[in-house]
Amino acid sequence: MSKYLFLLSVLLFSSVSFYSSAESQAIPVTKQSIAPSEKQKLLGLPVYIRIIKEEHKLELFVKNKNSYQHIRTYFICSYSGGLGPKKRQGDNKSPEGFYQITANSLNPNSKYYRAFNIGYPNKYDRAHGFTGNYLMIHGACVSAGCYAMTDEQIAEIYQFVEAAMKNGQQQVNINIFPFRMTTENMRRHQDSEYQEFWQQLKAGYDYFEATHQPPNISVVDGRYALAEPALPQTQNMYANNLSRNTEEFIGKFSYR
Repeated sequence: MSKYLFLLSVLLFSSVSFYSSAESQAIPVTKQSIAPSEKQKLLGLPVYIRIIKEEHKLELFVKNKNSYQHIRTYFICSYSGGLGPKKRQGDNKSPEGFYQITANSLNPNSKYYRAFNIGYPNKYDRAHGFTGNYLMIHGACVSAGCYAMTDEQIAEIYQFVEAAMKNGQQQVNINIFPFRMTTENMRRHQDSEYQEFWQQLKAGYDYFEATHQPPNISVVDGRYALAEPALPQTQNMYANNLSRNTEEFIGKFSYR
């Protein structure tokens, strides 16, 4: 009997270990760090940040040779509330939308090691009566509405943001999307209550994909609106990209 109990305990332990291992691998470790010599060349250049919630990814871009180039992806320890925008204080939801980090947003002495305020609520949020404050990207790997990173990750992200601002960048755009806003993913979420909101975000996502420039976003009549492209040479490229996306969208996808 003891022999059977021993075998059973081994099987149970193996199952638990496998489950725990699978859980721990759901969010991979941060990609290989930037070489110090390369980092020194990049620090101080303009920065753009993009978050893809569904993938737990924070992507860092630096402006080099007139376009924003991806230099590193960080895997987010934790965010709260699943997909969709934050609407009220205490809903434990992490925001989605178009935000800006300013010099006043930076907190090098946060109880979460390093932190910067993303600027929630923004003009769009206020137009809809959304409430909440102190929404951050910070360290310590715990979240109650913020985007939590490891201390090592936030130290490097903070370093890039701070250096860019010291070198003259007035604000760093941080765009937060629920998922990569492809036609396929929009179709996958077509029945979501947030579909109309996500269509507004998609315009900004598509613009960056086409131009490698952060979108110039305003709020008009309570809606996010893509302003006139800042760089004239990108207008035709953006228009052609939108045309292709529209044709693909109409051809492959229709709302129910």
